[in-house]
Amino acid sequence: MRCHIALLACTAALLHGASHAGEIYRWVDENGRTQLSDVVPDKYRSVATRTDSAQYELSPAQRDAAQARVAADKARASEAAAQRARAQAAAAASAAAATASLTGKAPRAAAPAKPSCETLQRQYIESQECFAPYRMANGALNAAAFEKCTPVVNPGNECGPAASN
Repeated sequence: MRCHIALLACTAALLHGASHAGEIYRWVDENGRTQLSDVVPDKYRSVATRTDSAQYELSPAQRDAAQARVAADKARASEAAAQRARAQAAAAASAAAATASLTGKAPRAAAPAKPSCETLQRQYIESQECFAPYRMANGALNAAAFEKCTPVVNPGNECGPAASN
């Protein structure tokens, strides 16, 4: 899930950057890592080389493909959330039926309470914090993360952006 968010952020940054293409510089830092930026730290100004930013711009076809991937990822995430909700509802119904058979009382019909946006945002943030230590350098998640953490879909579509404190 986090990968999808990162992909969306990168796509948005590239789309935004395409309209504001400017000078990009490349240098190797003291750790041997190649850096690209429009701002060069003072200690690397003598070794930084200007790079043509056009090579990093997306073509219209690449933009369309990225937008299609984002839409497909959102659809999959929504379907997964709906499946989880159906599974939870089925489990609750099964538990109510089991309780009713043991007690001989019919279960009360109660509408499932929808969590508040604040609760959904909190659950999402807790999920992201749980997954964070399992992120690899390439952005992928270690499989062990899913044994410890529960993925939660970003409630931004339902609730809007999270309020900043």
